[in-house]
Amino acid sequence: MNSMVGGRGAVFLDKDGTLLRDVPFNVDPEKMRFTQGARWALEALGRTQLPLFVVSNQSGVAKGLFEEAALAGVRTKLEAMFGECGASLTDFFYCPHDPGAAVSTYAFACACRKPQPGMLLKAIDAHGVDPARSWMVGDILDDIEAGRRAGCRTILLANGNETQWDLSPARVPHYCVSTLDEAVRLILASSSARPSS
Repeated sequence: MNSMVGGRGAVFLDKDGTLLRDVPFNVDPEKMRFTQGARWALEALGRTQLPLFVVSNQSGVAKGLFEEAALAGVRTKLEAMFGECGASLTDFFYCPHDPGAAVSTYAFACACRKPQPGMLLKAIDAHGVDPARSWMVGDILDDIEAGRRAGCRTILLANGNETQWDLSPARVPHYCVSTLDEAVRLILASSSARPSS
């Protein structure tokens, strides 16, 4: 793995319910809308040197609800939405798998479906990110566990989307806030996220 101490920090964002309003199994770019505080959050992050990643479970592929190719349009729309806020999407990682789903080619246990940390580890390796200086922000505890297992600091958006509260040491967030702009204010207060001049 190329992630070494001294590398740059990054911000990992869950997509549905964190960055975007949660429209179940949506791949229609026209239905993609920011959550409360997300536009401000991206505007603020766009003024930093931090790479920004979106990491998203997309089990709709395994369930046969849409083709994996449809996620290319989702990425394009995300890039445009980031750009409208003066930010850049460094990369978009998704997991199309679900062990109990109907499409056999995607129906298996994998290392990338959150709470597994595989998507984050792939980004860390590919982009030279230092996980200890990085943040994972999500709206459910599977996001928190993925972030902790990847070695990141974690922020839970307690916006009502987590309903099971299956807690363990790996699933306890470092911070808990209500909206994405609150999460980004915490990130900006850290030494790894000073705005660029």
